[in-house]
Amino acid sequence: MPLPSPKYLLALSFLALAPLQAVPVLADDQPDKRTISLSASGAVKTAPDKVDISTGVTTEAKTARDALDQNTEAMTKVVEALKEDGIDAKDIQTVNFSVGPIYEQKAEGKPPVVVGYRVTNQVRITLHDVGKLGAILDKVVTLGSNQIDSIEFGVEEPEALKDEARKLALKNVTDNAKLYAEAAGVGLGPILSITEEESSYQPRYAPMATRMDSAKEVPIEAGTAAVEVRVRVTWEIN
Repeated sequence: MPLPSPKYLLALSFLALAPLQAVPVLADDQPDKRTISLSASGAVKTAPDKVDISTGVTTEAKTARDALDQNTEAMTKVVEALKEDGIDAKDIQTVNFSVGPIYEQKAEGKPPVVVGYRVTNQVRITLHDVGKLGAILDKVVTLGSNQIDSIEFGVEEPEALKDEARKLALKNVTDNAKLYAEAAGVGLGPILSITEEESSYQPRYAPMATRMDSAKEVPIEAGTAAVEVRVRVTWEIN
């Protein structure tokens, strides 16, 4: 009987060794971690320490030139008085200036005609002393301002309040997670992730009438401004 060829013997050797090779364990074969994920918010309120006022002068006249001259005279008095009261020039900003025709329908079926011109000049004033608000409103209206569009109370440094709101949000969501874990009969493990979902700074607005004739002894309440942060936290559970 002829002897097996060397190639045949080599193939048998490989077959004999194959069952002895170890099969690697893949990471995907590991059981998934059990987790709990919750969201909660934290809000901090504080007394406002600044206020922004939108005010201005609107004038009307037969010609654009007359309307502009009247507007410039009144607005100059308002701005100069604000500076005399210690308001820095950087806290007085022009936010709107417009010149436009005033139309009137003289006869039915006829196109409207121009009967005059309107000039509007609006500024945004920032007060760093909320207690001065009533006196400032009285002064600007007395000197010619006939528009106060809005009053916005806020805080100088909202980021500091956000940090406090973050701490409160984390405490709230942790308390909720402990409650859920206890109710489910599981243990709360380590934190796997913390995500800040949203944050907001909510100044308080006090909208005013578009046109004002007087502002004597203006009663204004500052109320509170609020900062809110919402977080999502994921824990491993045992």
